[in-house]
Amino acid sequence: MAAEIISVGTEITSGAKLDTNSQWLSLQLAEIGIATHYHTTVADSLADNIAVFKTALSRADVVLITGGLGPTLDDLTREALAAALGVKLELHAPSLDVITAFFRSRGREMPARNQMQALFPQGCEPLPNPIGTAPGIWWQQQRPQAGPRSLAAMPGVPSEMKKMYAEQVLPRLQGTGHLIRRARINCYGVGESQAEEMLGDLTARGRDPEIGITAHQATITLRIVAEGDDEAECQAKIAQATEQIRQRLGDVVYGIEDEELEDVVIQKLRQRNETVATIECATNGMIAQRLARVPLAAQAYRGGVVLPLLDSDFDTIVMRVQMESQAEHIIAVGPEEAAGSPPGAAVSLIPIALFTRGQPPLRSALNWSGNPELTQIRACKSALDLLRRRLLNLNLP
Repeated sequence: MAAEIISVGTEITSGAKLDTNSQWLSLQLAEIGIATHYHTTVADSLADNIAVFKTALSRADVVLITGGLGPTLDDLTREALAAALGVKLELHAPSLDVITAFFRSRGREMPARNQMQALFPQGCEPLPNPIGTAPGIWWQQQRPQAGPRSLAAMPGVPSEMKKMYAEQVLPRLQGTGHLIRRARINCYGVGESQAEEMLGDLTARGRDPEIGITAHQATITLRIVAEGDDEAECQAKIAQATEQIRQRLGDVVYGIEDEELEDVVIQKLRQRNETVATIECATNGMIAQRLARVPLAAQAYRGGVVLPLLDSDFDTIVMRVQMESQAEHIIAVGPEEAAGSPPGAAVSLIPIALFTRGQPPLRSALNWSGNPELTQIRACKSALDLLRRRLLNLNLP
């Protein structure tokens, strides 16, 4: 069973707003075993809306539409849907009564324009909206050989859409009896192509479970998608894939789901009852910001200093921070230096060091060229990863 999700609105196609509805709905459909094959975004054009709706109805078993149900001239979903289905719009008096009562309960007179929100394509069923003025639309076509084709149009306001989906649409959808579950494994220390080479056939298309690989700000994320007849089967597949990933990538793996390097570092420091302070000359306080926003960070992070340039002996600064913070670990990054490179090539060399009481310092350097913001992010994550490895007694990359 395949689904298509359509987001309506020029504010989305123009980039003024981000389409988060489609992402949320895809995850919800997966919960009942329906895979989303298409995400379509269309501007506020009647002809384009009609064409998009017709295409979706020709290729998907489930079509979910968000947006375009308001009372303004650019809200075209009702009209476009009626044209796509080849029917007329008709007034649904009970829905009009609900909309009128909505305004009356707020001490306001209903604008005449809002009457259009009670118009529905013939053969469609209104979906109540208890927290807004725009009812949704439900349509279903029986197909003897393929099962029903279902369509739901919902408001674009996320809070209204989510409530309508949960209370009105989900109970009407027929799941496949199959489940789809997802998991994420986060890694740092190798590039995307190197990680894929290490994983080998684990990322092959068509594999069950499927393992995809993405890179964002130097973090490699492996996305596991498992299908099964029940929760236990899906989780068993995810557990097996996770173990295979850890065997092949080793200590490059640092966390799961939403875990960042700073989350892992703070957690390990708290477990060991140890603390860390920071000295940043090339990352503009990024390490301090990342550590400080972790829940319960105050138990392990003692603060630090941010310096545009080193104006005194580096060892003196380290000793001063150690003395003032009384931290067991000191992370030091920078200052950024120009590395030897061909003429005209901008290459940065960023020293990274970790000073731990009673242990020899760990030192590395980041050679990087290109986007300065990405350079800082890589330096920040490399420093945090250095501390992670020391806390877990792992080898340096």
